[in-house]
Order: sequence, then C-alpha cells, then structure tokens
Amino acid sequence: MRTFTSRLLAVSFLALPAFAQDWPHWRGPNFDGSSPATGLPKSFSATENVKWKAELPGSGASTPIVLGERVFLTSIDEEGGVLLAMCLDRKSGEELWVDAAGSGYQPADQGSPTSIRNRSNYASPSAVTDGKRVLFFFGNGDLVSYTLEGERQWERNLQKDFGDFAFQWTFSVSPTLLDGVIFLPILQRNEPAGGLGKPGAESFLLALDADTGKTRYRHVRPSAATGESLESYATAIPYSSEGQTQILVVGGDVITGHDAQDGRELWRWGNWNPGHREVWWRLVPSPVVGAGIVLACGPKGAPVCAVKLGGAGELADTSLAWKSGDRRDPVTTDVPTPLFYDGDFFVLSDLRNALTRVEAATGKALWSVKLSSEHKWRASPSGADGRLWLMDHGANVLVIDAASGETLHQAAMGAGSEQARSSITIAGNQLFIRTDTHLFCIAAK
Repeated sequence: MRTFTSRLLAVSFLALPAFAQDWPHWRGPNFDGSSPATGLPKSFSATENVKWKAELPGSGASTPIVLGERVFLTSIDEEGGVLLAMCLDRKSGEELWVDAAGSGYQPADQGSPTSIRNRSNYASPSAVTDGKRVLFFFGNGDLVSYTLEGERQWERNLQKDFGDFAFQWTFSVSPTLLDGVIFLPILQRNEPAGGLGKPGAESFLLALDADTGKTRYRHVRPSAATGESLESYATAIPYSSEGQTQILVVGGDVITGHDAQDGRELWRWGNWNPGHREVWWRLVPSPVVGAGIVLACGPKGAPVCAVKLGGAGELADTSLAWKSGDRRDPVTTDVPTPLFYDGDFFVLSDLRNALTRVEAATGKALWSVKLSSEHKWRASPSGADGRLWLMDHGANVLVIDAASGETLHQAAMGAGSEQARSSITIAGNQLFIRTDTHLFCIAAK
C-alpha cells in the first residue's frame, strides 16, 4: 500500500497570470464552462500532441483545476482507503505535493472509506482556488484548505458539524469560492436515504470564511418537494448585477437566488415538477447564466427552463424567457450542466445522446447533432477558440465546431475507461483530459 503524506518540493512561487488563462473553478473562469483561450491544438490523441501524461493513483470525477504553473485535482487510494489532494507541475506533470486529505469520517459504517455507492466515489467534487489558497471538498464532507505550496491551513468535516448527509447517492457538489467566502449548497432529504441521514434533516446554503473555515451563515432553504426530489448535486453559481452578488442554487424542484452577504432568499421559481408529483427527481445539472437568463434543467427528461434574471419574490411563469419541449426534445439533460459560449447555450443530453446549440434569447435550436450511444455522455461540455469539447464515459473526446455543429476531431483517450466523467479543462493553449487512470496535458507543438 502506498503511504501518502504532505510532500513539498522547493519550488519557487511564480507570478500568477490572470484567471482568464486559468481554470480556477469546476466550470472555469466564467462559471459557465467557457474559456477565452486560443491557440488550442487542432488534433490530438493518446500519443499525439501530448505534452505530458500523468498516472493517477485512483479514479475520480473531479475536473482538474489550473492556476499558473500548478494543476490541482482529487483522487483516491482505494486499496488504502485514502482521499487525496494532489498538485502537479503544469510544465511536466510531475507531482509537486500530495496529501491524505480525508479524515476517514464515514457515517453508520456505510460503504468504504472512499465511497458509499459503486457508481461514484468521494473524489467527485472539484477543487477550487482564488490564487491565495486551494480548497478540496470530498463527498464524505471533508473540506480542507491548503496554501498553493501544500501546507494545510484548516480542515473540517461538514457531516460531523451539521449532521450526516441524507442522500441516496454520493454527495458531489463542488465548492464555490468568491471574495474570500466558500459557498456550498446542501440540499438533502428530510428523512434517511438508503440508511443515511437523520429524520428532520434540513436543506441549507452554507457560507464559510475562506481564511479560517469558520461558518459565516447557514441559511435554511425550504422546499415542498418530497423524497429523492429534495436531493441536489448541483454546484452554486454566482451572478452579479448592479452591485449585488447573488448565489444561484437549484434543487428541491426550485431555483433560488440568494444574497451572497447573508444568504437570504431574494427570489425563487420552480414549475418543472407541477404539484411536486414526481418524488424521484434528484437534480444534478448546475445553473448556468448567460444573456440575462439562468437555465434550470429538470431531471430525467424534464424540460430546460430559462428564467429571466432580475426578479424578486415568488416568480410566476411569466418570468420564463422560454422552456424546451416534450420528452422527445433533444434540449434536455439529466446529468451534464449546459455550456454558455459565443452568446448561446449548448445543451448536452445524456438521455438523447445529442448536443444542441440553443439561441439564448428564444430557446430555438440552431443546430443539433446526434452522438454515439456506445457510452454515456455525463461530463459537462467546455467551450473555447470556436470549438466545443465533450467526453463520454469511455474517455472518447469529441471536438465540435461551435458555429456549425460539425465534428472536427475525435480521439480515444482512455483505453479501458468506463467512468470518465471529468469535464475537459481549458487553460492557456492547453487541454487537460482526465480518464479513469491518467491525466493528459494536450498542447500543440
């Protein structure tokens, strides 16, 4: 068994470039899956235009986070039952430091120290950085802050502090870091789920001080949903307008906007589950903002709803800019979060095996392309340099022209991969592609 401890290299701290050339958050520098990067490679494979290839100690759905000359990601040592915080050198892929970040907290002796269900593991949430620190969150509730050089600053376990999570599946929300505050929505059942959690559990938006880890507020978020429909695996997304910053949260059959300062609810809308009749509608896609609207994606074939931003209180359906069609409409998604890029939304449907460019203002499908059904498409798409990047569970990558929907390139990146779910990271003129076993850095020669 490999033993993991914090191992620091004597690496000088380099001046950090602007976030525009980095990927500091799960959905990139704009929180919408897009990047302003250019000069990206036109073709690549598991051997072509590979700057480096790093073997990973274990699997994980977390997306690589890139800041300057560092790449951060989570992984697991399944044999040893260890959750790992990792930092690689961006130039070489060499390990700069790795730490056994998990506390081992596991409620009710469920599952293993690295997972509770066989479809995912605790290394599903992505790290986040603001250039001052890097934060790692794991599905068992462990939240750990490090300096960029790998020195542990503080740690806490959210299940230990706020009660065991009541989720049917492994919790996988990525932390959002903004202006020195960490935001984590914990939207869960009000009763045990699969033996996990306690009766009367509350759903809430949590805000923590990034310097100390101390709680700033815990805002209870009520919902009339029942059963699994109370569960959300969606990351909170910030939105700023007219000097006010809101935190957008989706789940429990509604989307809500919260004041970032104190968590109070400013508005809510929800009508993709009328009467809350469906009790098995857990939510996975995060909100995505663009062109003055925010998308809320109902699960399991439900419509994509475009809510106009700027409202207050309980919003009526007149606040909708548009809504996609019936269950045959390709504009639907169960797991992937849509992309906002080049003025429009791109909706990847893991249910229809289709990618559709949707006009932001009207919801009109500008083009839609059919994808292979050999593997599931659950990684959220990324966009830059006039192109779109998406990857299926088999680590097969497609590059698609954003304007026409034409397939420009395809590459099989992970022989034997079956659960590749990490979004493709775009930073500078490089791509970072995570398979079940390796992390690739792709760059044109």
